[in-house]
Amino acid sequence: MDDGSADATGELLEAWRRRDPRVRLAFTPGVGVARALSVAASAAGSALLARMDADDVAHPRRFELQTSFLRSRPDLAACGTGVELFPEEEVGSGYRRYGRWLNELRSPEDLRRDLFVECPIAHPTLVIRASVLRGLGGYRDRGWPEDYDLLLRLHAAGLRAVNLGRVLLRWRVRPGRLSLDAPAYSPASFRRCKVHFLVRGGLPHGRALVVWGAGRVGKPLARELARQGRPARAFVDLDPRRIGQEIHGLPVLPPEGLGRLPGAYVLAAVGAPGAREDIRRTLEAAGRVEITDFRAVA
Repeated sequence: MDDGSADATGELLEAWRRRDPRVRLAFTPGVGVARALSVAASAAGSALLARMDADDVAHPRRFELQTSFLRSRPDLAACGTGVELFPEEEVGSGYRRYGRWLNELRSPEDLRRDLFVECPIAHPTLVIRASVLRGLGGYRDRGWPEDYDLLLRLHAAGLRAVNLGRVLLRWRVRPGRLSLDAPAYSPASFRRCKVHFLVRGGLPHGRALVVWGAGRVGKPLARELARQGRPARAFVDLDPRRIGQEIHGLPVLPPEGLGRLPGAYVLAAVGAPGAREDIRRTLEAAGRVEITDFRAVA
C-alpha cells in the first residue's frame, strides 16, 4: 500500500511485484492511514488480512503461525502477537512499560480486562478475518486512532481476540512516527475515543461513577466524561493533600469513602507504575468484580 509516497517507494514495490506474483499493489494520493487501510483491505483477496508497517521487521514465520492459529480457532475474530521494540536507543521508559504490558496480554479475558487502558493488540501484528472487518464497517477516520477504534468496535460487537504468546514482530520506534506527532494519536484523542465507547456500552446504566485517581490521568478523564454526558460523582485518592478538597466541583474521598456512594461504578485512572494493580487488589478485596463493578482506564 503506497499512500502518496514522494520517493522511490513505487519503484521498489513494483520490483517486488515482478519477483513475486503474490504481491499486489495499491496506490492512493496521500489520503491518510484509515482510508489507505480501507483501500488495501478492499484490494486484498484473502479471507484473512494481516497488518504491518513498512519499517517494522516480521519474524519469518509470523504469517504462517497467525493464519494457521486462526484457521484452527473459528471462535476468534482476530489475533496479534508479542512485540520487541527497537532500536534500543529510541526506546524510552514509557515505551518499555508499554511493551511489557502488551506482551503480558494473551487471552480474550486479558484483552477485555485492559481494553480501556490502551490498545491491547499492537496494530502492526494484527491478523483479522476479512468478513469481520467488513462486518464492523472497516477502518474509520473519527479523529482518533483507527486501530484502537477498530478493536473497541470488535469487542463491543461481542467478538473475541487474543495475542499469541510469542514475539513475532520487531516494532520500530522512530522520531516523526504518526503516534508521536499526529493530532489523532494525541492523549486527548485517545481519551475521547475511550470515553466514547465507555459511554456507549462500556459502563453500566443507572450507577454513579467514581474516578479513582485525582491526578494527571483521572482529572482529564473526569472532564471528558462530563463533556460526553456521563459525569462522575466523586474522585477517590490516597494523597492526603487532595482528600477533602474539591476538584472540578467533585469531592475527593479516601478509599473508605466509597461507602458514601453504594453501588458506584469505579474507573481506576492512574498512571504510576504498580498503582493500577494496587487498586485492583483493594477493590477485589472489598468484594468488587472487575468489569462488573470497576474498570481500569488510562
